[in-house]
Amino acid sequence: MNLEVNVIADKERSSSQSGGGVGNVWLRAPRGKGEPPLTRARIVQAAVALLDEEGMDRLTMRHLAERLQVGATTLYWHVATKSDVVDLAVDAIFGETSVPDQHSENPRNDIATLVNDWRQAMLRHPWAATVPSRQRPLMGPNFLAWMEFLQSALLRAGLTDKRLNAATWVLYNHVMGATATQSSLQLSAEETRLGQEYLESRRDQYPTVATYNYIADDDWDASFVAGLEFLLDGIEAQTKR
Repeated sequence: MNLEVNVIADKERSSSQSGGGVGNVWLRAPRGKGEPPLTRARIVQAAVALLDEEGMDRLTMRHLAERLQVGATTLYWHVATKSDVVDLAVDAIFGETSVPDQHSENPRNDIATLVNDWRQAMLRHPWAATVPSRQRPLMGPNFLAWMEFLQSALLRAGLTDKRLNAATWVLYNHVMGATATQSSLQLSAEETRLGQEYLESRRDQYPTVATYNYIADDDWDASFVAGLEFLLDGIEAQTKR
């Protein structure tokens, strides 16, 4: 069994590295017939549960197959790689919250609502914020529905072409960066106290940092909302130029 799995995995890696295959799961036809007991939907559900409970480091094709109570070879017939599983799992998260059926009269309100919902989706599944689109863009149907709503709101706000895409990315980065930091930066009371003392002892070198002591500010909600307002104010100013 191990040899068979390795052969399949090696074939997939070779296809990807040679450039003959397509690296994005959404741009390839689904593998397998999708018949019970193993379907893509069941695989994705199990993957999200595994990631929620154990984190990204524990996601392997073999571990996922064990959770599904199938052989690893069977799993490989349905999804080619671990990256495919992650892409499918991330898109499933975006499917948990419905995109509004229609826009409101104020595009700024639409943008703020979508971005705040996006953040909540990431916080429910903290591992997702550690999967930026550094390897390939997210192309799943649920994510694209969110992106369509966001970009159409930005378009109605008066942004077009490169300014529209720049605004999209700055909002994307605000959500993913803020949630990744909130999920991973968990300081104890003792660490916070020592950090404050450290900054205070070097006040002559870092007077502003010591005064405002950002290390002790863990009001993530307030910081996110304020940061979003800064961005939306900037976007609004751009549309008036």
